[in-house]
Amino acid sequence: MVDLGSGDGRIVVAFARAGIEAHGYELNPVLVWYSYALIYGLGLQKHAHIHFGNFWKEDLSDFNIVTVFGLRPMMGELEKKLVHELPSGARILSNNLQFPTLEFKQKEEGVYLYSK
Repeated sequence: MVDLGSGDGRIVVAFARAGIEAHGYELNPVLVWYSYALIYGLGLQKHAHIHFGNFWKEDLSDFNIVTVFGLRPMMGELEKKLVHELPSGARILSNNLQFPTLEFKQKEEGVYLYSK
């Protein structure tokens, strides 16, 4: 799984605790450092990985679960990227914002679930 804009790493940690290999991309070096410290402090470094970098430049085709807490202006371009790169059957979780044309499968407490 991958968390786009992973912030403090809490989503990556939650997936790693469930035994899923989890990756996060974050541009803020302070949050990357914090995430590293959290992951190592919890002993999750075999399952949790934070990447200091821009997810827009990354190929996401190896991931079948994507989480995002995006901003409205980015959702259209992100939808195009995910539709183009993700494998069939991939699941996308978006917190608070919908994609412009994708139809969500389920909504619960402001989180939208999509399936490609």
